[in-house]
Amino acid sequence: MPTALVRRPSPRLADGLVTHIERTPVDAELAVRQWQGYIGALEATGWTTVEVPAIDECPDGVFIEDTMIVYGDLAVIARSGADQRRPEAAAAEETVAGQGYRITRITRPGTLDGGDILKIGSTVYAGLGGRTNDEGIRQLRDALAPLGADVRAVPVRKVLHLKSAVTALPDGTVIGYEPLVDDPAAFDSFRPVPEEAGAHIVLLGEDRLLMAASAPKTAALFAELGYTPVVVDISEFEKLEGCVTCLSVRLRR
Repeated sequence: MPTALVRRPSPRLADGLVTHIERTPVDAELAVRQWQGYIGALEATGWTTVEVPAIDECPDGVFIEDTMIVYGDLAVIARSGADQRRPEAAAAEETVAGQGYRITRITRPGTLDGGDILKIGSTVYAGLGGRTNDEGIRQLRDALAPLGADVRAVPVRKVLHLKSAVTALPDGTVIGYEPLVDDPAAFDSFRPVPEEAGAHIVLLGEDRLLMAASAPKTAALFAELGYTPVVVDISEFEKLEGCVTCLSVRLRR
């Protein structure tokens, strides 16, 4: 069974970092209920969830995807471009190691957030922007090259992370809300979607796509293409530039 690592939201969630949008009030109690709904959607579609120990002192800790990149049997532990987020990685590393993964780490002066990494088969797109630098991408390339990965740097200037702008359908087509994609031509295949939140999907298997309730037009588009949208409300996390991808680390080995 596929496994997803998750982490409970901090009571300080409302203090999370915001970089490309205006700050709006966050309802921490509603966020916990939405997080539970997110986990429920994963488990209802055959996923096992493993909870990484909470880190209440880190408001952004719920965005667990940023702590690592998993490829094959290797977990590359990230070194965030935001200093205050770096303590989030330690417990996440222990948890993924407990799942049987080999470990390597991005080290100084490299920085890298997991949300900047989009894997499509053996191609790994790495967003070069505010959280991930050239040295972080170089170290990731060195780590993944023995596993056959082709790591390609792409620009990220309009949004927080690469996967704030694009993700990919099961057939490998990259999807994105075009006004927020720096260079659609950087991808082998690109399809625009009509809503910003429609750019964010998690592949659940059997053509099921986990996505946010805030993208109904895109959900209808995907249904027309033969996919099955699995819709969750993550409005409180979207207020902090979060999306469905960053609330879990998917282990598919």
